[in-house]
Amino acid sequence: MSSTNHDRPTAGELVPVKFSRLTRRGVLLGLSLTQLITLAIGGATLIGAFYAGGGMLLAYTAPIWVLAAALTWIPIAGRPIVEWLPIACWWLWRTTGGQMLYRRRIVVPRPVGTLALPGDMARLREYTDPDTNAGMIHDAHAATLTVVCEVTHPAFVLLDPGEQERRVSSWGRVLATVCRSGRIATLQVLERTLPDSGTGLAEWWATHGTRDGSWAADTYAELIDRAGPAGERHATTLSLSLDMKTSARQIRTGGGGIRGAAAVLRQEMNTLVAALRSADLSPSGWLTPGQIAVMLRSAYDPAIAATLERHGRLGQSLATAGPVAVTETWGKLRTDSAHHAVLWVSEWPRSLVYPGFLSPVLLSTGIQRSFSLICTPMRSDAAARDIRRKKVEHISDQAQRAKIGQIEDASQTAEYHDVLQQEADLTAGHGILRYTGLIAVSAPTGEELDAAVAAIEQAAIQASCETRLLVGQQAAAFTAAALPLCRRV
Repeated sequence: MSSTNHDRPTAGELVPVKFSRLTRRGVLLGLSLTQLITLAIGGATLIGAFYAGGGMLLAYTAPIWVLAAALTWIPIAGRPIVEWLPIACWWLWRTTGGQMLYRRRIVVPRPVGTLALPGDMARLREYTDPDTNAGMIHDAHAATLTVVCEVTHPAFVLLDPGEQERRVSSWGRVLATVCRSGRIATLQVLERTLPDSGTGLAEWWATHGTRDGSWAADTYAELIDRAGPAGERHATTLSLSLDMKTSARQIRTGGGGIRGAAAVLRQEMNTLVAALRSADLSPSGWLTPGQIAVMLRSAYDPAIAATLERHGRLGQSLATAGPVAVTETWGKLRTDSAHHAVLWVSEWPRSLVYPGFLSPVLLSTGIQRSFSLICTPMRSDAAARDIRRKKVEHISDQAQRAKIGQIEDASQTAEYHDVLQQEADLTAGHGILRYTGLIAVSAPTGEELDAAVAAIEQAAIQASCETRLLVGQQAAAFTAAALPLCRRV
């Protein structure tokens, strides 16, 4: 999903925005590369049988070319069957290899600096920046270095339209700053609901309350003790991932290795903090390794989240922050104390919407969920090449359809207009980002999870979005949707 970032002037009223359509155009005549290969195999078999043996050989080879045609054109859940084959094959491979189950080896010591996480996240390493005390997560395989920052902000829906428009424009400038850097691999915005431990209310009462022994004071204190832990709160974090391959020259200048990468990332951190403050957002500092460990533990074990927050110093080690057990199925994930399911925002609003269009999803109550918006900035030269390639493909496909007499439909025309709009915005100096929206829903039991997923899907419909349950890849999707590590699916 691509979207353009605009630096719009402050106005007295909200201005609606529009997202680019998800590109569904293939390599040739709407067919993807896998569809073309499958169709070529079936067509070659059919033509060879026709010239070699005629009718009988056509009958003998019928299973091949009929299967190829079925794989190419018959859809399942909006995808051709041939596009499901890689997912199904990878699922079978992991199932036969015993990779669907994870059990932590409690008595086996772990190397210093490693994270106790399942799957491909076992290769992640932690590094504490000596200057900022920030916890940085290093992925040597993907050559990235990630840091996390917690952000506080006032309730957007309670602001007047003029203030909302000003804040939207300021956030657009933040995204433009990320795009212009050229060294940022991913920017992740993670908004999650957490069970409130009641510490905030208790601290406020301890500071501002009047404990005079009266009936009102005793009743109010009892109400805080009982109702505080029963509520929920929202927490927002920004994760910044440095592309160490793109920043190789700056890293060598900074001393090389992980220390040089941390020095380069500190520059990006300072730039992002300044941009956030100019957008009236309040970054509360970069998270330490202990705070990141609490986030990871709370995601895998939601039942312990309130306890960790209440005591403050528990669960502050990344070496023990991972899950004890993980069981992955085709459409769900089971961790220590919860069942999880991940939804992909497969279609953003096609019509003009106002910036608060996600309110039905983000303000849903009684559901424990994490909404992750993964923004991949594109460099100006790479974005220009991609736009030129898309224009050539659109024009060539249009010429091919004209030759065979196929009519141009409205969706293809709308996609071409989106490409032209992106080219105009890039020429005007704006940034190009690719958005991926993921929603991780958690519940104590499978039945409650099904009900919560249905409620989130209905809320997404109210937000003019289309969601699809990710199957065959729930473990990877959960790490991308619920953990602030800038992971991708």
